[in-house]
Amino acid sequence: MFIKRSRHSRWYQKSIVSLILLFLLWNFAPAVAQARTGTLTASQSTTPYVQKTIERITEFQLDNGMKFIVLENHEAPVVSFVTYANVGGANEPVGKTGVAHFLEHLAFKGTKRIGTTNYPAEAKIFPRQDEIFNQIKAANASGKKQEVAKLQKELARLEAQASQYVKQNEFGQIVEQAGGEGLNAFTSADETVYFYSFPANKLELWMSLESERFLEPVFREFYKEREVILEERRLRTDNNPMGQMIEAFIDKAFTQHPYKRPVIGYDQDIRNLTREDVRQFFETYYPPNNLTVAIAGDVDPAQVKQLAQVYFGRFAPKTQPPEVTQVEPRQTETREVTLELPAQPMYLEGYHRPQLNHPDRAIYEVIATLMSTGRTSRLYKSLVEQKRVALSAQGFNGFPGDKYPNLMLFYALTAPNATVDDVAKALNVELERLKTEPVSAKELERVKNQLTADLLRSLDSNMGMAKLLAEYDVKTGSWQNLFKELDAIAAVTPADIQRVAKDTFTPQNRTIGRLLSKPDGMMR
Repeated sequence: MFIKRSRHSRWYQKSIVSLILLFLLWNFAPAVAQARTGTLTASQSTTPYVQKTIERITEFQLDNGMKFIVLENHEAPVVSFVTYANVGGANEPVGKTGVAHFLEHLAFKGTKRIGTTNYPAEAKIFPRQDEIFNQIKAANASGKKQEVAKLQKELARLEAQASQYVKQNEFGQIVEQAGGEGLNAFTSADETVYFYSFPANKLELWMSLESERFLEPVFREFYKEREVILEERRLRTDNNPMGQMIEAFIDKAFTQHPYKRPVIGYDQDIRNLTREDVRQFFETYYPPNNLTVAIAGDVDPAQVKQLAQVYFGRFAPKTQPPEVTQVEPRQTETREVTLELPAQPMYLEGYHRPQLNHPDRAIYEVIATLMSTGRTSRLYKSLVEQKRVALSAQGFNGFPGDKYPNLMLFYALTAPNATVDDVAKALNVELERLKTEPVSAKELERVKNQLTADLLRSLDSNMGMAKLLAEYDVKTGSWQNLFKELDAIAAVTPADIQRVAKDTFTPQNRTIGRLLSKPDGMMR
């Protein structure tokens, strides 16, 4: 949610097209570009630097199960904070898509003390609002249009009545006035992440603010915020050709796994979500044992632990939330989806691959970087420069998430006088080349150096490191795996690349998406 309201994927993107696409994905994959900055090449020159970083990381767990990872960096008196909730769109109940994202929005509405002038008076209005909303749903189901209109007016009156007690964006104002920056959050298929930075002397203020909004959440301006989210969906999906293409593509690529559903939710599901739905979801997926906090910057770990026990130790332990158990069946034939919309033609091709916590993950990352990163990548050189069939060509891992088996996705915008079929043929040549021609030592070294540079850049960012430490700890079982991938990347061989390419890039494992240009006024 860019305070407010935006979806993102990971922290760096590889191109303008990546930014556009992933902006539309509501953070489908808070994972892509830097997304895999954890996949790196070890070298004698970087290992000491990385080892020093590891030595500055400590971790502890409260009695209620909440985990903290602390990275000391005393170069500047600032601290970055990340609260990582191990829940995303994939965890939502059937028929209630969008609830994780809805909850993320509501988390910025304040508490019983922040964002209101009179919480007891405000709270008395909530039950009546919910009652009227349930009556609207029933009247809609019965086709009673006049009654619906009457009830909607009553709901609007109650919203106006409650709004007189609301102090807009007071939570954000407190953060800003105390020198905070980057107050933000995102929801993806895998996780919901809240983050911002403070001056070092505001550590206790962060503890107070962050613990308060998740200890006793107030779902303030519920129906107003639902309209904001519906408008967000209209802008990024319903009225956006790329958004429609992405939604149709994942629906075709996945048949059973909840990755097939949009993180923002389906329109009808969003409209039917109730305050009680959000509350139940929060109670289930936001217990302290499902939250991980990563703190990076000018802090004393002992003080962090002491304050964490005071503020977050108030959270009562709860049962561990249910895991996603649905397994996507093995694909056995090519799947295709084609849309004709008033848009620049685009071609997509996705292949199922294992989850992040898999022995071959480093090989997949090398392949993605080899194919897609920068002007020296194979797709850019072939499709854009040499054959001139694409204006831009990219690919990445972890689509639309990577906690579970997912897709390696390739996509390209067609060049003038070229077609999506031209792009498909050119892409197929490059994928077949991975299978039949061993990657040269020089090209492989370049890719590993690129990945190493990505890690070094992330080490210079408190926020980037905090996000990655939390993500790897949750998804792989330990934050240390972020650094162990240095060795995994260094060990990748040309034979490994050929093996994985032969297993992955097959017609029976392929999903194709074609966005064809159609004149305005003829959308279907």
